[in-house]
Amino acid sequence: MMTRRTFIAASIAGISGLSACTGWFSGSPSKGRETKAATQRLIVDRRSILVDGKEATVFGLHQPDGTRGIFLDPGERFVVDLDNHLSEPTTVHWHGQTPRPDQDGIAEFGVPLVQPSELRSYDFVPRAGTHWMHSHQGLQHQNLLAAPLIVRTQDEVKADTQEVTIFLEDFMFGDPALVLQRLTGGGAAQPMSAHADTHGMELQGAKPMEAGGDMHMKMDMSGSATGAKMDLNDVDFDAYLANSRTLSDPEVVRVERGGRVRLRIINGASSTNFHIDLGALNGTLIAVDGNPVQPLQGKRFSLAMAQRIDILADLPASGGAWPVLALREGSRNQTGIVLATSNATLEKIPNLATLESGPVTFDQELRLSALQPLAPRPVDATFMLMLGGSMKPYAWTINGKRWENRDAVRVHAGQRVAITFHNLTMMSHPMHLHGHHFQVVSLNGRSFSGARRDTVHVPPLSKVTVAFDADNAGRWLLHCHNLYHMETGMMTELAYVS
Repeated sequence: MMTRRTFIAASIAGISGLSACTGWFSGSPSKGRETKAATQRLIVDRRSILVDGKEATVFGLHQPDGTRGIFLDPGERFVVDLDNHLSEPTTVHWHGQTPRPDQDGIAEFGVPLVQPSELRSYDFVPRAGTHWMHSHQGLQHQNLLAAPLIVRTQDEVKADTQEVTIFLEDFMFGDPALVLQRLTGGGAAQPMSAHADTHGMELQGAKPMEAGGDMHMKMDMSGSATGAKMDLNDVDFDAYLANSRTLSDPEVVRVERGGRVRLRIINGASSTNFHIDLGALNGTLIAVDGNPVQPLQGKRFSLAMAQRIDILADLPASGGAWPVLALREGSRNQTGIVLATSNATLEKIPNLATLESGPVTFDQELRLSALQPLAPRPVDATFMLMLGGSMKPYAWTINGKRWENRDAVRVHAGQRVAITFHNLTMMSHPMHLHGHHFQVVSLNGRSFSGARRDTVHVPPLSKVTVAFDADNAGRWLLHCHNLYHMETGMMTELAYVS
């Protein structure tokens, strides 16, 4: 009998051609790897991918051997040289990590952008879990300048479970700056396009959604639909990707009969929420945004922009092929990968599902509970942030203000802080706080001990309260992670004051 680890190693060797093409790591970490602070090099450049048979040039974020992203073993420091091979400046944010502010990978507070041909060094103790990295410069993220950032724990190594990373993205062939220009009617200042060689292109495929969307609803306590008007998506994209592929040519990950798989699923999309559908498999959700939660059983899970989920799935001993699909919120579009044992029959999976999916609500969030909740203590400072905006005119604000004239959230070190996001709009907003992880503690006034996260999904016409300890002094971004909302104003800062 082969152990799961030897099976996985043999499987990876057997599909090395596939791995070389995709640059994705799917397998178990080696117990024998020495933990050390060896410098890893992360290259920012351009790469070519095939999207439904059509070649596209996008940005890349990979190691010299082609591995997309960073995968760290227990105890290994994050020691990375970011090497910019682009002809334009960039910066990369380590989403989910909590370093000191100058290591956060943003330029809003005086840290210079990484210039062409520059090598920028980062060194900090990483936070364990399923995280990711992405550009925080203009619209570069929309051109796929993003990748996984996985930091394993010793318990995960001992578990001897096969790991499969699924990185979800939305994709357009044309220039995202033109999409933003059409959304705003040309009224907003246009950021630098990430695709310098597409300036002046006509808009291809991807297009802004019509204001008003195609669903009419208001939200109840769980974030479920009951009757007003709601906009689910800003943009209709040309394709939706899982590990840089569509379902016309999905990644096939070889797995063991009767084995156990840990799915690390990352929503790296710029402007799309997904529902994760395990099909015939039963799953156990064990972590969100890199933070362990009380196990939650199911076959279908929600995943808002920038969020991550870890799911354990036990595979049938009979063998076979099992699609793991991501269905776009409010449409029939879907993407995903396939788990398959050797000699399994692989059937064609369409890019469109039979039925249109509904909105991502707060129902799942209400059932999540942190394994390591915040220690009980009184709240020292409370803030209410009003999330405003609309599709027409296309502008998004916090407390009625854009980034240029923002109201900073000012806190003192050591405080227990509570922030309520009051969404006054007909779109959901995934609110992300840099440098911290918070606990979800209330929805529409209903208190509960929820999950710990760095990004919380705020449904339309709802209030969500999060709490955290102010333990990482500095200036930190706080923004909607829908790229087009952030670019048109929905961003402020958390600032420590003495």
